Amino acid sequence: MPGSKSLSPSRKRPFDLQQFLASRTEAVNKALDRYLPNIGTRPATIHKAMRYSLFAGGKRMRPALCLAAAAVCGGRESEAMPLACAVECIHTYSLIHDDLPAMDNDDLRRGKPTNHKVFGEGIAVLAGDALLTQAFEIAARCKAWPRYSHQKIILELASASGSLQLIAGQVADLEAEGKTISAADLRYIHERKTSALLCCSVRLGGMSANCTRAQLDALTDFGYHVGLAFQVIDDILDVTQTSEALGKTAGKDTQAQKATYPAIVGLEQSRKIAQKLTAKAFSALKGFRGKARALEALAEFLLKRDR
Repeated sequence: MPGSKSLSPSRKRPFDLQQFLASRTEAVNKALDRYLPNIGTRPATIHKAMRYSLFAGGKRMRPALCLAAAAVCGGRESEAMPLACAVECIHTYSLIHDDLPAMDNDDLRRGKPTNHKVFGEGIAVLAGDALLTQAFEIAARCKAWPRYSHQKIILELASASGSLQLIAGQVADLEAEGKTISAADLRYIHERKTSALLCCSVRLGGMSANCTRAQLDALTDFGYHVGLAFQVIDDILDVTQTSEALGKTAGKDTQAQKATYPAIVGLEQSRKIAQKLTAKAFSALKGFRGKARALEALAEFLLKRDR
C-alpha cells in the first residue's frame, strides 16, 4: 500500500525450514547415489560400507549450508551440488574414522551401529579413505567460474580437510584427553575439528555462484561462527541428552575425559557462548539485506537443536 512500511524479512511469511531441508536432503541423496559406485560394484564390500555410513540418515546440514549459500549469492543449486556432495563425503569419512576404537571408540552413530561394528575395523578405515578420495573426484566434476578456478575449488576443499584444519582438530582433541587445557586451546580444537568444514561448505556454495569478495568474506564470517556454535552445542548435548535422543552414545566425552566447553566453563556459560557465536553469525549476513533467510533459519535450527 502507498505510504506503508515494508515488512522486515523476519516479519514476512515464515521460512519453511523443514521443507527446505527435506527437499535438499532428497536432492543431495539422489546426487550422492549417482556419484558413488553401485553397491554391487566389485569389491562390493567397500561400496556397501561407504554407502552404509553415507546413507545412515544424517541431516545433510553441510550440503544444505552449501546450497543455501549458493542461492543467497544468486547461483544455481545444480552447480553447487557436486561441492555439497563432496563436503558430505568428507564429513562422513571423518565420522567413520572418529568412531574407530583407536579414536573415540564408539558403537553408535545416527542411531545405528558404527561402521566398524558392522564391517570390521579394516574395512571401516578403507571406507573412510575411499569417501575422502571420492570427495575430490566429485568436486572435480564442478565447472570453473570466472573468480574461482578448479584449482581454487580443490585447494579450498583440501585445506579444510587437511593437517592444518580438520585433522589438526582431531589430533589436538586426542592429545587433550585426560588433560586440563585452556578455553583458548579448546577453541583451537573446535575451530578445526568442526568449524573448518562447516565454513568450507558455505564458502564453496558462494564460490559456485561466482560470489564477490565481500560476499565470500561475509559467508566466511557466518560459517566460522556457526561452526563454533554447532560444536559448543554438541558439547552441551553430550551431557544433557540421552543416547536415544542423540542417535549416538551420550556421555562419551565425559567418560573419555575429553575437553569440552561444559567441562571447562560450565553448562550455563557454554549456552551463553553458543548464543553469542550465533548472534555473530546472524550479524555477518546483514549485508545480504534479508535475502539470506535460508542461512538464518539453518543457523537458528543449529542453535535450538536438541540432538
